[in-house]
Amino acid sequence: MKVIVDQEFWDVFPDAQISILNIVGLDNHIDESKNPYFQDLLTKASQKAQDFIQEESFTENDVIKEWREAFTKFKTKKGARSSIEALLKRVSQERDFHPTNPLVDLYNSISLSYGLPCGGEDVDCIVGDMHLGKAKGGEALFPLGAEDDSPALPEEMIYYDDKGAICRNLNWREAKRTMLAEDTQHAVLVIEAINDTQKERAQEAAQALSKLLTDYFGQEVSIVHLTTEHREVEL
Repeated sequence: MKVIVDQEFWDVFPDAQISILNIVGLDNHIDESKNPYFQDLLTKASQKAQDFIQEESFTENDVIKEWREAFTKFKTKKGARSSIEALLKRVSQERDFHPTNPLVDLYNSISLSYGLPCGGEDVDCIVGDMHLGKAKGGEALFPLGAEDDSPALPEEMIYYDDKGAICRNLNWREAKRTMLAEDTQHAVLVIEAINDTQKERAQEAAQALSKLLTDYFGQEVSIVHLTTEHREVEL
């Protein structure tokens, strides 16, 4: 399987970087005895996230402005926001984070700590290659907890495979069929960056996430940063 960033994405975001982390042979089952570890990780990450929301007006913070501007460059569903905005909003409202499952907790802690959108998919549930590019429109996506299809809009920026959408509006809305679950054994994680400052943070974030994954799961992690010069990677 390959992860491929389509030309249509680079046409919109020529300075972007999509960091890809690949980990195989993991055990993502929830062990409640490890909850204190993950709770501490998320609490400390929430504290670090305060660095990205120093302005009194939430929307005036650089991370929020950068991603809102990015979302004006392609078709979006009304109300769609970058995943990092959702996390930082919770921090600004002093809402606590609680453990979900190991993979999600680990990448959420990095997302908060570095002010970047992070996500992940179960590789064994992906059909064909995973692409990032513009939707033709109508690509099926059933979000977690939804009973109805929430298909992609034409020109929306999505992750997709041969079966349909995997994640809509970049890392905004996740499909249930490829989500990271307890029985996930092979995961691909992504970190999104759209400018030079974000790219520098993303390089550091990828190394930090790799270390967390290796320390917890005991498996090696490969990292590849996709750019206009290097647009795909085979997992």
